[in-house]
Amino acid sequence: MLQTIKNTDDIKKLTLEQLEKLARDIRRFLIKSIASTGGHLASNLGTVELTVALHYVYNSPEDKIIWDVGHQAYTHKILTGRQDKFSTLRQADGLSGFLKRTESPHDVFETGHSSTSISAALGMATARDLKGEHNHVLAVIGDASLTGGMAFEALNHAGRSFNNLVVILNDNEMSISYNVGGMSKYLTKLRSTKEYATVKQSVSSALYQIPKVGDSIVSTAKRMKEILKLFIMPATIFDEMGFRYLGPVDGHNLEDLIYMLESAKQLHGPILIHVKTIKGKGCSYAQKEPAKYHGVTSYNYKTGEMTTTSSSTTFSASFGDAIVKLATTNKKVVAISAAMIEGTGLVKFSTRFPGRCFDVGIAEQHGVTFAAGMSTQGFHPVVAIYSSFLQRAYDQILHDVGLQNLPVVFAIDRAGLVGEDGPTHQGIFDIAFLAHIPNMQILSPKLPCEVESALAYGLSKGHPVAIRYPKGTTISDLEPVDYMKDIAPRLHLKGRKAIILATGKAVILASKVRTYLMDTYKIEFALAEVPCIAPVDTDALVQLLKRYSQVITIEDHILIGGFGSIITNALQSVGVYKKYTHFGYKTGIIEHGEVDVLLQKHQLTPRQIGEAIKEKLG
Repeated sequence: MLQTIKNTDDIKKLTLEQLEKLARDIRRFLIKSIASTGGHLASNLGTVELTVALHYVYNSPEDKIIWDVGHQAYTHKILTGRQDKFSTLRQADGLSGFLKRTESPHDVFETGHSSTSISAALGMATARDLKGEHNHVLAVIGDASLTGGMAFEALNHAGRSFNNLVVILNDNEMSISYNVGGMSKYLTKLRSTKEYATVKQSVSSALYQIPKVGDSIVSTAKRMKEILKLFIMPATIFDEMGFRYLGPVDGHNLEDLIYMLESAKQLHGPILIHVKTIKGKGCSYAQKEPAKYHGVTSYNYKTGEMTTTSSSTTFSASFGDAIVKLATTNKKVVAISAAMIEGTGLVKFSTRFPGRCFDVGIAEQHGVTFAAGMSTQGFHPVVAIYSSFLQRAYDQILHDVGLQNLPVVFAIDRAGLVGEDGPTHQGIFDIAFLAHIPNMQILSPKLPCEVESALAYGLSKGHPVAIRYPKGTTISDLEPVDYMKDIAPRLHLKGRKAIILATGKAVILASKVRTYLMDTYKIEFALAEVPCIAPVDTDALVQLLKRYSQVITIEDHILIGGFGSIITNALQSVGVYKKYTHFGYKTGIIEHGEVDVLLQKHQLTPRQIGEAIKEKLG
């Protein structure tokens, strides 16, 4: 059945039975395809029927479907003519794992972070009305994304706007970690309220059987639905915000989904449809462990066994072990994460110290200010968040932590390129948006074994400290940094005339560049590391560089506002002028693909950097 679908028009020709077969085919296709490429498995398996129903009822791209986050839109891609490209998923120059406007006219808004869809959809609906058009606009948002404050800001605005807008709440009780908080409990209560549905079904069945007038009475009864709901079930929070609430509906029952969506098309004003789905649906191992199979590398599709594993300790694992060790002796250490307990390595901590581990949901802004509040009362909060997600809390870092000089430690995972997840997830901006924060100190370990001393250092200070480290692991023979003993810039290898400066993971790359130049051209450059990026130790830097006229910086970060610019500004501020050459990302848009492939595309492999240095320095 799947092979007959070339575009969304083909779906509308199918019977209900054929649609159900199509859903089964798509699910099998996803399980096998993602097994080869990696990607988001469990979330996409949970939205198959919902996506089929959406494209059956609505006319994309004239009707606008906005997916929150976007990692659950693989079925949407399949139904909009991209099935034959799935072998290139998340690979360089291939299909993106998220929505891309340049990839298809059906991808009407690009997403990657959560809680944005309702705002975007309301903007499109308002623009539609101003232009006098009549297309439909829908936002599909998960229950986890609904914990983000921006979603409530949009709901509040939409509820009093009277725009025709449909919000579909995809309720699977999961984010990346299991859902937490009041909204999760509220939705659980809504899901468990069966009285209304039971009464409705019983009354309708009885009325239909009345000869001649049954259909008419049922039609009248449907208009009495809201009155009946008030008797049986209290008004929902969505009703109170100005939405017409419909549901809950089984998100894997195509007949019910189509009926609900068709009904919504006939209504006016803002509507919220509560759809209950199962993350990992139809795949035993993904359904049993949806968090594990949220984002996956390649795996055996029959067993679910991951085929690409690393025996080396990752930065995330080192952080997880370090915080448990330090918290054992320091009772004031608490950990805070935004729906990323597993991803940030906090599972051991949450098990060992459940009362001191706080998952605030997808609410990075709240998480940072929550940490600030705890620090004023003598606790030592460690906020563990991915680099790209920490961007969402910039104002809170500046206003609530930096300006008050509060001792909050930021454990910034996935700093630098993350590869296959693409531009919305590349952690290449954190130095630029943190270095100017008042009182902020930024540490950048190059090896997983350095994370413990960096964390210990951060916890010992009375001001904000950010520790940025990359995804995965690194290996090097260079001497590890003990942050508790010395954080000054240090020389690893001597050289003549020119010196290469780097920080964090880029130190490993810089070492390879030096080796390439030595092996290929017998040019011996010095190699130095800057463990503390900001504030940089200018005096130590001046002494380190005094014998070199050429300074080369290498970083896993955007050049504007990055490591190289910090070094240049620090030296020039004290009247030291050198000849500088900076290597990093020239643009903030780094598409998806394997990290090594992306470095090649951006001229940042050891050979490419070495050749560029040779050409420039002569």
